[in-house]
Amino acid sequence: MRILAAALLCATAGIAVGQFTDPCKTKTRTSAHEDQCDLYYECFNGQPVLQECPNGLVYHGKRTQGLFGVCDYSFNVDCTDRPVRNPPISSEHCDWLYGIFGHETSCTRYWTCWNGTSAEQFCIGGLLYNEETHSCDWPQNVGGCQKHPLCKDDPNANVPLGKSCERYWACQGGYPRLQRCPATLVFDKRTRRCVNPPTEDCEAPTTTPPPEQLPETGPALGALPPRPRPPPRRRPQSALEPEDQGDFLPSNNLRPSSNPRPLGPLLPQGGNFREAPIDKAVPLN
Repeated sequence: MRILAAALLCATAGIAVGQFTDPCKTKTRTSAHEDQCDLYYECFNGQPVLQECPNGLVYHGKRTQGLFGVCDYSFNVDCTDRPVRNPPISSEHCDWLYGIFGHETSCTRYWTCWNGTSAEQFCIGGLLYNEETHSCDWPQNVGGCQKHPLCKDDPNANVPLGKSCERYWACQGGYPRLQRCPATLVFDKRTRRCVNPPTEDCEAPTTTPPPEQLPETGPALGALPPRPRPPPRRRPQSALEPEDQGDFLPSNNLRPSSNPRPLGPLLPQGGNFREAPIDKAVPLN
């Protein structure tokens, strides 16, 4: 209620009344404050309510989602017509509770702050942190970080790396980036370029040759002779499988040895007789 009363008081007191926009009549249901960039109005129950962005963020006034609801980093929002902001709440490495800030001693590192807690970040690939854009940028676009001792003579020259024949420093905008010559090439300290060897200081890059293979003249001394291959295994011949099966007629007096039982009476030769399942069986005609 006090926030709502303050909003209505500001509107009735004539504080930039001409710039006030009713948030309940907008698509985003929010509207910017008259003269303060980190304040905004939000529609609740058909009434404008004054809201405040987290410390360090400002109202962006867009339909897209910002870093924190409708609030975003100040460098992403134009606050020229609303320059007033709440005073900063600082913590270690953080000028505001939320924001991105440069490092105190390094041009390749910076701090990201979330609710007053800082996290150290690094620019990679030879980039430097740009205070104006709050992002990692090429060295030539970053002022104040182009006075590296390696690049003091020429901000865009190549500098030898000690006695190394393959690696060197490439100055770009006054800041060195570690580079390596392509394969089979060496860095010439006189021309400061990668050239074919040899040079005054470097020979051809050494490579390890593959091990020589001895001719196959026989087994090495002390080597064990090859083991003889065992003969192929043959399936054992069953008692039911006679060697000569040319004119063999099956006989019912052969039983598998796995289930031995007393042998029954012999039947006459021919196909009209079978073993009787019961006593007093008769031949089949």
